[in-house]
Amino acid sequence: MTGLNTAAIYILQTLGSLYLLIVLLRFVLQLVRADFYNPLSQFIVSATQPLLKPLRKVIPSIAGLDSASLVLAILIQLLVMALTLILMGYGVGGFMLQLLVWAVIGVTSLFIKVFYFALIGSVILSWVAQGSHNPAAILINQICEPLLAPFRKILPNMGGLDLSPIFAFISLNLVDMLVIGNLAVMSGLPQQLSPFL
Repeated sequence: MTGLNTAAIYILQTLGSLYLLIVLLRFVLQLVRADFYNPLSQFIVSATQPLLKPLRKVIPSIAGLDSASLVLAILIQLLVMALTLILMGYGVGGFMLQLLVWAVIGVTSLFIKVFYFALIGSVILSWVAQGSHNPAAILINQICEPLLAPFRKILPNMGGLDLSPIFAFISLNLVDMLVIGNLAVMSGLPQQLSPFL
């Protein structure tokens, strides 16, 4: 593989992963019923609307979920993986179904990581900027709240100390290790094809 191909793979994976993250955030924001008037939400909507608008005509919402965004995320991951393989000198025609499975695993892994890093952000904000009205802080808290609420109901009151993020981290890590990790190994997913694993 030439240096030019390596540079092309780096650019493709960086830009593709960034746009994939934005598309998946669109799904997550709708899933957690985040405020779409938030400036960051508006940016995400604007960035994803050109590709989602035609896709929505074909793919309807299912049970109130924005299935078009999820399908778009999988298609972007699939495209990035296929182009990466081509740039590495492999043919992709014979195993598109396997690539699709890998794309689903990559998107699922990223989905978990969105919540994981949102939790880290939420914990840091609770230490340094509790009650902040910054758009990013509000959005992070809206993403984390549905994940933390079940633990807050179960855990006893600790006198103002919120232990729910610890249990949320443990749960996310268990799902990532036991489900995503095992799926990736069983499907033979090369780690260089998905930067989210």
